[in-house]
Amino acid sequence: MPGEHVERRNGGYYVTGTRVSLDSLVYAFREGESPEAIRQNFPSLTLEQVYGAIAYYLGHQADVDANIREGEEELDRTVPPLSQSRPELYARLQKALEQLAKP
Repeated sequence: MPGEHVERRNGGYYVTGTRVSLDSLVYAFREGESPEAIRQNFPSLTLEQVYGAIAYYLGHQADVDANIREGEEELDRTVPPLSQSRPELYARLQKALEQLAKP
């Protein structure tokens, strides 16, 4: 059950009253960003909202992580890899990566 700073809608979790997904904050938090740094990356949020969303995540980590995994799996099923959807672009990127890897 979502709390004061997080609401559930459209199959996902969002910071209450915003279009900012909890997933976005969770990815940043997992990468070690501080709430203050996360707040700078999401200027529409207050520091209270960021802390509240992180607190919600920590209290409901299993549910939120499961929701994130489901979303990632859905993307994997519905979005074709770049090598299939844009083979010419994929080939150019691969060539550029090879060039960067050369000493």
